[in-house]
Amino acid sequence: MADQQEEEDLKMALRMSMQNSPPEPKRSKPREPANSATTTPEDSRRLQRELMAAAAEKRMLAAAKSVPASSPASKSEKGGDLARKEIEIKAKKVNLGNELSEEEAHQLFFMVFGSLVSKDILAQWSNQGIRFSPDPDTSMGLVQHEGGPCGVLATIQAFVLKHLLFFPDELKAGQSMPQILSSRRLSKNQYVASNNFTAFTEDAKARALVKSMGEILFLCGNNKRAAIATLSSIGHGVEGSEDSPKDMIIAQALEGLSIESASDLQKVLRVDTYTTPASAFKRLESMVPVFQSRMGALLFLISALLSRGLDSVQADRDDPSLPLVTAPFGHASQEIVNLLLCGQAVPNVFDGRMDLGGGMFLKGISTNVEVGFLTLLESLNFCKVGQNLKRPKWPIWVVGSESHYTVLFALDTSVQDENELEERESQIRKAFDAQDQSGGGGFISVEGFHQVLRETNIRLPPEKLDSLCSSGFIVWSEFWQVILDLDKSLGGLKDSTGQMGRKIFDLYHFNGIAKSDLNGSQAASGSETPIQRPRLTKLRVSVPPRWTPEEFMADAGNESSGKGTEVAKPEPPQHAPLVDCIRTRWPRAVCNWVGDPPSIV
Repeated sequence: MADQQEEEDLKMALRMSMQNSPPEPKRSKPREPANSATTTPEDSRRLQRELMAAAAEKRMLAAAKSVPASSPASKSEKGGDLARKEIEIKAKKVNLGNELSEEEAHQLFFMVFGSLVSKDILAQWSNQGIRFSPDPDTSMGLVQHEGGPCGVLATIQAFVLKHLLFFPDELKAGQSMPQILSSRRLSKNQYVASNNFTAFTEDAKARALVKSMGEILFLCGNNKRAAIATLSSIGHGVEGSEDSPKDMIIAQALEGLSIESASDLQKVLRVDTYTTPASAFKRLESMVPVFQSRMGALLFLISALLSRGLDSVQADRDDPSLPLVTAPFGHASQEIVNLLLCGQAVPNVFDGRMDLGGGMFLKGISTNVEVGFLTLLESLNFCKVGQNLKRPKWPIWVVGSESHYTVLFALDTSVQDENELEERESQIRKAFDAQDQSGGGGFISVEGFHQVLRETNIRLPPEKLDSLCSSGFIVWSEFWQVILDLDKSLGGLKDSTGQMGRKIFDLYHFNGIAKSDLNGSQAASGSETPIQRPRLTKLRVSVPPRWTPEEFMADAGNESSGKGTEVAKPEPPQHAPLVDCIRTRWPRAVCNWVGDPPSIV
């Protein structure tokens, strides 16, 4: 009975399969003629099973081809899987970009994270988008929610400020993206930007972001190319709608996605390379929602590394065996920041190269940059920032501390102008630093000191020369004090008026990490939970004409009282670690601000 039922089922399957053209059955040996005397019932049954399997296979293939791309998913499918499938179906119609080879993915992953990276660090770098602050007072700034990628965000922020403040006309709707990336306005010409930071439109900020990312990537690519990385689950772009905004679609597509190994990176990363700014900017414009997603900061870092070329990045470094993301907290290394600032992943901040002898060199910054860099570590004598980073083309600086990166900027380009004292100090300091082989320690040998005197045309009296050289090395601070007391006819800067070098200007400091604002509206209203937002602080900076700020403040007070006017004595100087950073750029500077001290951590 069972055999008879099986025969009926097989016949039914055969009739169904023969409604269309007959399939070629699967078989392991040539089919024998139907009238062969050797054909047995068992052979017929085997043949029928093969025909049924082939027919079933054909029906499955036909059914798969007939399913439209927009067909609804079953109720059992999760939202993230559904979004990913929809995006992948749409993305098949365009070029998704090039997949990295296993070797490239391995080199990239271990270059960035090393072999002992923790899941916490990977999570930090996989959960930071490139987004503007929603707070009106800091809406021109990029907000940071995760520790680690601040070096990437702060550098992009510096370039964004350059475009927002000094090239606002190029951000208006209808303006085409530039074909060249060099600064159109000469930075040496005085220009004062608006301090109305809330006036920037969302479109202007988005265009500034696109221009900044494109400029950085072409800088990394030696102005010849820009590599732009995306994810296979997203492709070149996502079309949103009123019901499903782009942000929501991308977030669903990234649901459950993690990058914890080189193989993960190789599976999901796709890269395209562009050789003209126009084509790169067009692509970046379409990818703004992708860079705003939680993978944005990591994708931009990868884009910068690939624009430079992985082998070139390793050649830039002094020790390529170390990961670019530093343990144990996952901070961006100085090499990452330098790559984004100057296009080379060098590890040091001094100018040029330092010769260690025996054919060994330490690599620093070789050219002037658009936006600069200052660091608290210089005030602690751990390093020496060179003039290329201290005096950028635009008055904007990334500020580094032991654990965080923030941004300092001015609205008036004249803060970069040098008066007589600063110009002479820069000339002497540059000659002194060229002889400094201590790694920024601020002292040179006697032989190097004599070379400095020759280059700067300084003629010291014999007793001063002997005093400075008595210890066998010359310290900058002691040498500079001698210069300030040396007559101008001998190459010094002695000033009988006491006013040479005096200047007053404003700086702004932006810290993108979201922290409690103790002076915010919620705190003032008695709310238990202070608002979490970035901080923007305005600083009044006074550079005294004399060596010690105390002398300057006392003298300023005497001047005010001597005039018999209502002018009050200057506010007493305030101090925070940021002031120490500012003094590495403007020695002797004193600062004042309103509210909480500016934070660089």
